[in-house]
Amino acid sequence: MVLLTFGMMVLEVVGGYVTGSMALLADGWHMATHVGALGLASVAYALSRRFSEHRAFAFGTGKIQALAGYTSAVALGLVALVMIVEGLSRLFRPVSIDFATSLPVAVLGLVVNLASVRLLHVHDEHDHDHDHDHDAHDHDDPAHEHTHDHDHHAPAHHDHNHRAALLHVVADALTSVLAIVSLLAGRVWGVTWLDPLMGIVGGVVIINWGVSLCKHAALDLLDVELSPELEDSIRSTLERVDDVRVSDLHVWSIGRGLRSCIVTLISSTPRESADYRERLAPFGLAHLTVEVRRCSDGPHGPQVAAAR
Repeated sequence: MVLLTFGMMVLEVVGGYVTGSMALLADGWHMATHVGALGLASVAYALSRRFSEHRAFAFGTGKIQALAGYTSAVALGLVALVMIVEGLSRLFRPVSIDFATSLPVAVLGLVVNLASVRLLHVHDEHDHDHDHDHDAHDHDDPAHEHTHDHDHHAPAHHDHNHRAALLHVVADALTSVLAIVSLLAGRVWGVTWLDPLMGIVGGVVIINWGVSLCKHAALDLLDVELSPELEDSIRSTLERVDDVRVSDLHVWSIGRGLRSCIVTLISSTPRESADYRERLAPFGLAHLTVEVRRCSDGPHGPQVAAAR
């Protein structure tokens, strides 16, 4: 698919310069980022598989895919800006367009783009998920139970890498449609100004998509969690157990739609860590670290027993 797209990209770029069609040229430029996005996505998946068990990646390799998606989104935005600038230039300084030659090239480009969208749409992104199971470590001292438990229930439904590649080919299809519409209008009705205008419109739409993808991928890269409701739900679920008080809680994204959680509990009658894990199972936390401390005067008392 990458080789086919690369060949189509060369044909559209050359065709755009030769025929003078801005819409066709913009489609070719954007298809170049499509080739880069597919290559980047492949590299990211390969690295994710290669380092899936590497100890250096404490919470898995999901951030590799988020980084690839972010990089792809930046490239998408830069190409869209070039499209807009060139479109504005040609809107005020029109050039002659060979509609008879450029139109078939644009149609062929749309066919290639639709084939790419279809292939990526049926792609099973769950094939790139890797579980990282860690054994729990329990301390015999009941005064200070510090247990690290890691669960893997969350589905990988936010793959920024796959979304970036799909977004590129969908944007390619959009620019192909715009190119065909503008070339048809120019050939049939002589509306030549529609060709550069479609390049500008396509650039604006693509920038909007790129900004959205960039924003979501950046949140994963920066460990930003925008779901306070989730933290509140986890806290309330745990504090309904006996006299438990949650003294510390952190939830963050680790890529591919997975979330990690670290929680510290204080209780005068602490239970086994497995019981707290079972309570949190419905939340689908990929990595769950639970620290349980015994408080001799109740969870709201001042004295927390220290480890021996």
